[in-house]
Amino acid sequence: MADATMTESNTDGTSKRGKLVIVLAIAFACAVALLAGLVAAAGPERLTAMISGKDAPQDQAAGHAPSASPAASPAAIGAGGAGSGTTKNIISLPFQEIIVNITATTATGRQTSRFLKLNLALIYDNSIPGAEAIENRQLFLRDSFQDYLRQLNESDLQGSIGLARLKAELLRRARAITDSEAPLEFLIADLIIQ
Repeated sequence: MADATMTESNTDGTSKRGKLVIVLAIAFACAVALLAGLVAAAGPERLTAMISGKDAPQDQAAGHAPSASPAASPAAIGAGGAGSGTTKNIISLPFQEIIVNITATTATGRQTSRFLKLNLALIYDNSIPGAEAIENRQLFLRDSFQDYLRQLNESDLQGSIGLARLKAELLRRARAITDSEAPLEFLIADLIIQ
């Protein structure tokens, strides 16, 4: 009888100790993950500066690489680039507003139609061969974009991955139509689904 009581209390003490070890291991793993996230988000230099109370270097505190110049900002690119030699060749070509119907699925599973309104601009380098044809083919680009956009579903445009996929597909079509690597990227001013 005394033997059974002794075994029961040992098992209960061991299981409590095991649970405590598991909880501490999980807490330690969470602390390590939090620290890794802080280092990844802020960078080691900025995190060290925050902990020590010192100011981080100006370029790193603003999130810029030390070699970045104000001339490389989007405003400078849109203005034709008033800076280094590489931004002088960068041109912004705005498109007229595009409005198309896209398909959406309701919560009950019924297919419905929604409007997609898109304002965008093509950024291209006019020093690359074939760039001179981009403005002449702007109507063909717009037509191709409308064909692609009409095939989309509302779920295709959700989240940052949807936006990245949209930009990549538009860029692929722009390069194919202009037969040039001059198109660099698309800037999307408005993307509204109603």
